[in-house]
Formats: sequence, C-alpha cells, structure tokens
Amino acid sequence: MASITLEGFDASYPDLEPLYREHYAEMRSRLASDGIAIPDYAPRLDEYSKASVGGYLLTFVLREDGKAIGYSNVYLTNDMHNGEFIAQEDTIFVTASKRNGAGRMLVKHILADLNQRGVKRAIISPVTDLRVGKIWRRMGFKPMSELMVYNF
Repeated sequence: MASITLEGFDASYPDLEPLYREHYAEMRSRLASDGIAIPDYAPRLDEYSKASVGGYLLTFVLREDGKAIGYSNVYLTNDMHNGEFIAQEDTIFVTASKRNGAGRMLVKHILADLNQRGVKRAIISPVTDLRVGKIWRRMGFKPMSELMVYNF
C-alpha cells in the first residue's frame, strides 16, 4: 500500500537520490529531443538543505511498502507582485513502473496539504513528460503561460 509523508530534504535525500537521478535523466532526454541540452546531474544540495531547514521547501515522499517510489519538492513563497502565499513545484516524479495513478494520488495529497497551509495558488510545470499536463488539467489546473527557453 502506498503512503505519502512530508520529510526533511536532508533526511530523505539519500533514499531519494536514485529517483532524482532517474527523473533528471528522463527530463534531460526529453529536452534533448527538443534540441535543449542541459548539463549532467549536479544538484545544489546545500541550497535544497537551506530551503528545507528554512521551512520554505517541502519534500513529499511517496512510498510503497516503505520503499520510495516518488517524490515532490515544493517551494513556498509570497507572490512578489501582490504578497499572496503561493507554492511553486520544483520537481514531481514517480518511477516509471509505478505511474498508474500514483502521481495523481501524490498531487492530490500535496494540494490538500497546501490548501491547509493557506496557499492561494500552486504553480506546476510539466517538463519531463508533456502528456502529464492533460492529467493536471483534469485535476483542475489551468494553463497560465507557455514555458520557453533560450539557449546561449
């Protein structure tokens, strides 16, 4: 049976590190197919740690029988233009073999948690697999803009 817990980044990273690498590899491959090259995986662990200890990074961990099968990092902040309390997804990922509904369960859990915290808007961006946007629309997310990148 799957469960979702809120864990500190430093405590969860050793267990989640293989999933972070899997996620990054999928994202890197998808972006490369669009002609966007990104460098090798080299996370700024000190910054993630600082944000987690500071209380503005939430790390949700999806486990099945105690084993991590997915995760999400969500930043909490105040909108710079109007001060509203908002959330910005940094990453959300479920390992490929466990995606049948687990991602939706994780997102619903995160949204309930954010709602209880008084968050006014949650911003999420399907980068690794663009098909996920269709699922998020069915869950109530609305397209807000088009994400674009310029490579130098």
